[in-house]
Amino acid sequence: MKNLLSLLIVTLILSGFKTDDSKVVSGYVFDSQQLAISGAVVAAKTNQKIKVVTDLNGHFKISVSQKEKMLIVSAIGFHTQEVKIRNMELKVVLKPDTEKLNETVVIGYATQKRSEMVGSVATMGNSKMMAVRGYTASPMYIQQDFNTENYNAISENGFKNPNTDPLSTFSADVDAASYSNTRRFIQRGQLPPKDAVRVEELINYFSYNYPEPKGADPVSITTDVADAPWNKNHRLVRIGLKAKSIKTESLPASNLVFLIDVSGSMQGPDRLELLKTSMKLLTDQLRPNDKVAIVVYAGAAGLVLPSTNGNDKQKIKDALTNLSAGGSTAGGAGIKLAYETAKSNFIKGGNNRVILATDGDFNVGASSDSEMQRMIEGYRSDGVFLSVLGFGSGNLKDSKMETIADKGNGNYAYIDGINEAKKVLINEFGGTLFTVAKDVKLQVEFNPAKVEAYRLVGYENRLLNNEDFKDDKKDAGEMGAGHTVTALYEIIPKGYKDEFVKKADEMKYQKPAGVKSSNELLTVKMRYKQPDGNQSKELSVSLLDNNPKIEDANIDFRFVAAVAEFGLLIRDSEFKQNATFEQVIAMAKKARGQDDNGYRAEFVQLVENAKLLSKSIKTSKNEDE
Repeated sequence: MKNLLSLLIVTLILSGFKTDDSKVVSGYVFDSQQLAISGAVVAAKTNQKIKVVTDLNGHFKISVSQKEKMLIVSAIGFHTQEVKIRNMELKVVLKPDTEKLNETVVIGYATQKRSEMVGSVATMGNSKMMAVRGYTASPMYIQQDFNTENYNAISENGFKNPNTDPLSTFSADVDAASYSNTRRFIQRGQLPPKDAVRVEELINYFSYNYPEPKGADPVSITTDVADAPWNKNHRLVRIGLKAKSIKTESLPASNLVFLIDVSGSMQGPDRLELLKTSMKLLTDQLRPNDKVAIVVYAGAAGLVLPSTNGNDKQKIKDALTNLSAGGSTAGGAGIKLAYETAKSNFIKGGNNRVILATDGDFNVGASSDSEMQRMIEGYRSDGVFLSVLGFGSGNLKDSKMETIADKGNGNYAYIDGINEAKKVLINEFGGTLFTVAKDVKLQVEFNPAKVEAYRLVGYENRLLNNEDFKDDKKDAGEMGAGHTVTALYEIIPKGYKDEFVKKADEMKYQKPAGVKSSNELLTVKMRYKQPDGNQSKELSVSLLDNNPKIEDANIDFRFVAAVAEFGLLIRDSEFKQNATFEQVIAMAKKARGQDDNGYRAEFVQLVENAKLLSKSIKTSKNEDE
């Protein structure tokens, strides 16, 4: 017995004391510029044989004794630092040791004096890769995860005079990425950047009870009007489109290619791990006549899984499980391989689609937006559409993903958690993946006899020239099965004057005849093409304003107005006028209606949290002053 006990003690010693008395400590190591330090050594202070090395994102995870109080963190070119262990993820910032940094460089995991080096040192982009004697060194730094997000600038639509600008033309948009991204910011205790808030995407996150299309047309148009809650003297017009619903079993066969970013920037639970879980949810929705291939890209692109039938779900899931992140991001090569794979397995009359899952950080290869656009536009004509799923925080390249989804005849969603994956890939399976109408455009003509001025709420990135409406060569938005699209116009009624009404010179030659003979407020025209068609068809409806109040509007109208008002507030819009968080909350609560999935209830909570954050920001500013 004594010998057995002695053997057990020796075994525990040799195994580094990995007993139940251990704890796991994790965190990130950065430099003073907030760049992640790859290859930093993190060791337990009392037993420095227990050590780990940070990954490409500067992340580490180390198992130490429960009694351990301190970690020692060291990296080449930095002062070594002792860090107290806390019951939270650690953030370690190392100070540079300039004297040693000038004397050493990184070659793999080893160091050399500069005087001992022979050959050239080259820098590649922002990753600071060093090539010595024909070898490529591991990058010492990568961009920090938390401050490199990128959004397209938004210049809000202003009010226009219908005498000089009677037409408003834009592309339909069913994207909703901005809402889930905004939610991610607020849930983490901060208001989103203004340019991250696209009001139309907040509105279109929710579905509305519009009538199903009748006859051969795959899309219906609905219009209504009431007063604007943020300015009772203004009118708010709602335009709703509804794509025909199709039961899942009746949807055409799918030829899908999962194009998955496995570069170093995708490491982490809210990135590749969430991505794999999301794709497995989608895999569960596949039918035997569907098929899936998996293409990955990092330093190079590769086919991980050839086209596989949808009933072989375990094979697809196993391929997803085996994915891991690392390397730079050859996005261009990956997209090209994915499209070629989709073309080689093309289903005539089916749903042929590439599903790109990424944080959008294409930093090697076809990196510019324009180059990526041209590549995707070239494949679009082959009948292969594109869906983009965004993942991760801190490094999200929202602007790039929005652009390529737009150019690829597809949609863009941001997955901030498993619930959003369920919404996009299960609850809205048909709308996300099965296009029923493409190049959907809207053109609204306003009656100068009834309208003093008007402005389109949102859709700044979707505006078209008026002449583009009938140009079938001009690309526009797509609508999937069962999807709804909602657009709002804020209208200043004829005869009412305020700060937004700009006086324009009278037209010398343009004297439209007969405009006063109509009581119509406006006319909405819509054009669309069949998914495999090249010629558009036009539908139109007109709207009369019988002066209904917002209190008398239907539930969906009031909820839409609440979401739009919320968007104006968190954008701090110059057109927010009398908007308040209190008003949004009260109106949204009364307009929840049937909320089977709880999305509207969640919205109310989101607004309440945003209200608290807004007050906190104002208080901080007042204290600073």
